[in-house]
Amino acid sequence: MSHVKEAMNEIASFISKATELIDSSETSKMVDMLIEIYHTRKKVLVIGAGRSGLVGKAFAMRLMHLGFNVYVLGETITPRIDKGDLVIAISGSGRTKLTVTAASVAKDVGAKVIALTSHPKSPLGLIADLVVKIPGRTKLAKEDDYTTRQIIGMHEPLTPLGTLFENTCMAFLDGIVVELMKRLGLTEEELKERHANIE
Repeated sequence: MSHVKEAMNEIASFISKATELIDSSETSKMVDMLIEIYHTRKKVLVIGAGRSGLVGKAFAMRLMHLGFNVYVLGETITPRIDKGDLVIAISGSGRTKLTVTAASVAKDVGAKVIALTSHPKSPLGLIADLVVKIPGRTKLAKEDDYTTRQIIGMHEPLTPLGTLFENTCMAFLDGIVVELMKRLGLTEEELKERHANIE
Protein backbone atom coordinates (compact mmCIF):
# COMPACT_ATOMS: atom_id res chain seq x y z
CA MET A 1 0.00 0.00 0.00
CA SER A 2 3.03 2.31 0.26
CA HIS A 3 2.78 3.08 -3.47
CA VAL A 4 -0.78 4.34 -3.02
CA LYS A 5 0.22 6.93 -0.41
CA GLU A 6 3.37 7.78 -2.32
CA ALA A 7 1.36 8.47 -5.46
CA MET A 8 -1.25 10.48 -3.55
CA ASN A 9 1.46 12.59 -1.94
CA GLU A 10 3.13 13.13 -5.30
CA ILE A 11 -0.14 14.25 -6.87
CA ALA A 12 -1.04 16.55 -3.95
CA SER A 13 2.45 18.06 -3.96
CA PHE A 14 2.33 18.65 -7.70
CA ILE A 15 -1.05 20.37 -7.55
CA SER A 16 0.19 22.58 -4.72
CA LYS A 17 3.22 23.64 -6.79
CA ALA A 18 1.06 24.11 -9.89
CA THR A 19 -1.06 26.74 -8.14
CA GLU A 20 1.99 29.01 -8.21
CA LEU A 21 2.72 28.28 -11.87
CA ILE A 22 -0.73 28.87 -13.37
CA ASP A 23 -0.89 32.41 -14.74
CA SER A 24 -3.33 34.59 -12.77
CA SER A 25 -4.08 36.77 -15.80
CA GLU A 26 -5.05 33.70 -17.84
CA THR A 27 -7.30 32.59 -15.01
CA SER A 28 -8.94 36.02 -14.75
CA LYS A 29 -9.57 36.14 -18.50
CA MET A 30 -11.20 32.71 -18.39
CA VAL A 31 -13.50 33.78 -15.56
CA ASP A 32 -14.38 37.01 -17.40
CA MET A 33 -15.23 35.07 -20.57
CA LEU A 34 -17.45 32.67 -18.61
CA ILE A 35 -19.25 35.51 -16.83
CA GLU A 36 -19.94 37.22 -20.17
CA ILE A 37 -21.41 33.96 -21.51
CA TYR A 38 -23.51 33.59 -18.35
CA HIS A 39 -25.08 37.01 -18.79
CA THR A 40 -25.65 36.69 -22.56
CA ARG A 41 -27.13 33.16 -22.14
CA LYS A 42 -24.93 31.88 -24.97
CA LYS A 43 -23.87 28.23 -24.93
CA VAL A 44 -20.78 26.67 -23.39
CA LEU A 45 -19.49 23.47 -24.99
CA VAL A 46 -16.90 21.43 -23.09
CA ILE A 47 -14.72 19.08 -25.14
CA GLY A 48 -12.03 16.55 -24.25
CA ALA A 49 -11.12 12.93 -24.93
CA GLY A 50 -10.52 10.14 -22.44
CA ARG A 51 -9.79 11.21 -18.88
CA SER A 52 -9.58 14.85 -19.95
CA GLY A 53 -13.13 14.40 -21.17
CA LEU A 54 -14.18 13.09 -17.76
CA VAL A 55 -12.63 16.14 -16.10
CA GLY A 56 -14.56 18.26 -18.60
CA LYS A 57 -17.83 16.51 -17.77
CA ALA A 58 -17.33 17.19 -14.06
CA PHE A 59 -16.75 20.87 -14.83
CA ALA A 60 -19.78 21.00 -17.14
CA MET A 61 -21.94 19.58 -14.37
CA ARG A 62 -20.81 22.34 -12.01
CA LEU A 63 -21.46 24.99 -14.68
CA MET A 64 -24.98 23.58 -15.01
CA HIS A 65 -25.41 23.89 -11.24
CA LEU A 66 -24.33 27.52 -11.57
CA GLY A 67 -27.01 28.14 -14.19
CA PHE A 68 -24.92 28.09 -17.37
CA ASN A 69 -26.34 26.89 -20.69
CA VAL A 70 -23.71 24.13 -20.96
CA TYR A 71 -23.20 20.98 -23.02
CA VAL A 72 -20.59 18.27 -23.50
CA LEU A 73 -19.38 17.17 -26.93
CA GLY A 74 -20.65 13.70 -27.83
CA GLU A 75 -23.88 13.79 -25.84
CA THR A 76 -27.03 13.23 -27.90
CA ILE A 77 -28.67 16.44 -26.67
CA THR A 78 -25.76 18.71 -27.59
CA PRO A 79 -27.00 21.44 -29.98
CA ARG A 80 -25.16 23.26 -32.73
CA ILE A 81 -22.52 25.79 -31.77
CA ASP A 82 -23.02 29.33 -33.06
CA LYS A 83 -21.18 32.61 -33.22
CA GLY A 84 -20.61 34.02 -29.75
CA ASP A 85 -20.74 30.65 -27.98
CA LEU A 86 -17.80 29.44 -25.89
CA VAL A 87 -15.86 26.20 -26.22
CA ILE A 88 -13.65 24.93 -23.42
CA ALA A 89 -11.20 22.39 -24.85
CA ILE A 90 -9.11 20.20 -22.53
CA SER A 91 -6.02 18.34 -23.77
CA GLY A 92 -2.73 17.90 -21.95
CA SER A 93 -0.76 17.46 -25.17
CA GLY A 94 -2.86 19.92 -27.15
CA ARG A 95 -2.71 17.45 -30.03
CA THR A 96 -5.65 15.11 -29.45
CA LYS A 97 -7.24 14.93 -32.91
CA LEU A 98 -10.88 14.93 -31.79
CA THR A 99 -10.38 17.93 -29.51
CA VAL A 100 -8.32 19.93 -32.02
CA THR A 101 -10.78 19.23 -34.85
CA ALA A 102 -13.81 20.20 -32.73
CA ALA A 103 -12.10 23.40 -31.56
CA SER A 104 -11.21 24.27 -35.15
CA VAL A 105 -14.82 23.81 -36.31
CA ALA A 106 -16.02 25.97 -33.41
CA LYS A 107 -13.64 28.74 -34.45
CA ASP A 108 -14.90 28.50 -38.04
CA VAL A 109 -18.46 29.27 -36.92
CA GLY A 110 -17.37 32.19 -34.76
CA ALA A 111 -17.28 30.64 -31.28
CA LYS A 112 -14.55 31.57 -28.80
CA VAL A 113 -12.20 28.80 -27.67
CA ILE A 114 -10.45 28.45 -24.31
CA ALA A 115 -7.75 25.77 -24.31
CA LEU A 116 -6.56 24.08 -21.14
CA THR A 117 -3.27 22.41 -22.05
CA SER A 118 0.31 21.95 -20.94
CA HIS A 119 1.52 23.03 -24.39
CA PRO A 120 0.45 26.54 -25.47
CA LYS A 121 2.28 26.21 -28.81
CA SER A 122 0.42 23.00 -29.68
CA PRO A 123 -2.20 22.84 -32.48
CA LEU A 124 -4.96 23.36 -29.89
CA GLY A 125 -3.11 26.25 -28.28
CA LEU A 126 -2.63 27.97 -31.61
CA ILE A 127 -6.36 27.73 -32.40
CA ALA A 128 -7.51 29.09 -29.04
CA ASP A 129 -8.55 32.65 -28.20
CA LEU A 130 -7.22 32.03 -24.69
CA VAL A 131 -4.77 29.40 -23.47
CA VAL A 132 -4.60 28.53 -19.79
CA LYS A 133 -1.38 26.60 -19.30
CA ILE A 134 -1.97 23.75 -16.86
CA PRO A 135 1.25 22.06 -15.73
CA GLY A 136 1.34 18.30 -15.79
CA ARG A 137 2.35 16.66 -19.01
CA THR A 138 6.12 16.93 -18.97
CA LYS A 139 6.67 14.30 -21.66
CA LEU A 140 4.53 13.20 -24.58
CA ALA A 141 3.80 9.57 -25.36
CA LYS A 142 5.18 8.23 -28.66
CA GLU A 143 1.62 8.39 -29.96
CA ASP A 144 0.03 11.55 -28.59
CA ASP A 145 -3.51 11.08 -29.86
CA TYR A 146 -5.77 9.57 -27.20
CA THR A 147 -8.01 7.56 -29.54
CA THR A 148 -5.05 6.07 -31.42
CA ARG A 149 -3.34 5.10 -28.14
CA GLN A 150 -6.46 3.24 -27.04
CA ILE A 151 -6.89 1.42 -30.36
CA ILE A 152 -3.32 0.14 -30.38
CA GLY A 153 -3.36 -0.66 -26.68
CA MET A 154 -0.88 1.92 -25.37
CA HIS A 155 -1.40 2.81 -21.72
CA GLU A 156 0.46 5.45 -19.76
CA PRO A 157 1.94 5.06 -16.27
CA LEU A 158 0.20 6.63 -13.29
CA THR A 159 1.83 9.96 -12.53
CA PRO A 160 4.54 10.73 -15.12
CA LEU A 161 2.17 11.65 -17.95
CA GLY A 162 -1.55 12.37 -18.11
CA THR A 163 -2.53 11.85 -14.48
CA LEU A 164 -0.83 14.98 -13.16
CA PHE A 165 -2.39 17.12 -15.87
CA GLU A 166 -5.87 15.73 -15.30
CA ASN A 167 -5.77 16.01 -11.52
CA THR A 168 -4.32 19.52 -11.68
CA CYS A 169 -6.91 20.51 -14.27
CA MET A 170 -9.72 19.18 -12.06
CA ALA A 171 -8.47 21.17 -9.07
CA PHE A 172 -8.06 24.28 -11.24
CA LEU A 173 -11.59 24.00 -12.65
CA ASP A 174 -13.02 23.51 -9.15
CA GLY A 175 -11.26 26.75 -8.24
CA ILE A 176 -12.87 28.44 -11.25
CA VAL A 177 -16.27 27.27 -9.97
CA VAL A 178 -15.64 28.88 -6.57
CA GLU A 179 -14.57 32.15 -8.22
CA LEU A 180 -17.68 32.11 -10.42
CA MET A 181 -19.89 31.54 -7.38
CA LYS A 182 -18.36 34.56 -5.65
CA ARG A 183 -18.47 36.81 -8.74
CA LEU A 184 -22.04 35.84 -9.63
CA GLY A 185 -23.23 36.00 -6.02
CA LEU A 186 -24.47 32.41 -5.99
CA THR A 187 -24.80 30.27 -2.88
CA GLU A 188 -24.41 26.54 -2.36
CA GLU A 189 -28.15 26.36 -1.72
CA GLU A 190 -28.81 27.77 -5.19
CA LEU A 191 -26.52 25.16 -6.70
CA LYS A 192 -28.35 22.41 -4.82
CA GLU A 193 -31.62 23.54 -6.41
CA ARG A 194 -30.23 22.56 -9.82
CA HIS A 195 -28.64 19.31 -8.62
CA ALA A 196 -30.09 16.13 -10.07
CA ASN A 197 -32.92 14.70 -7.99
CA ILE A 198 -33.01 11.42 -9.95
CA GLU A 199 -29.67 9.59 -9.72
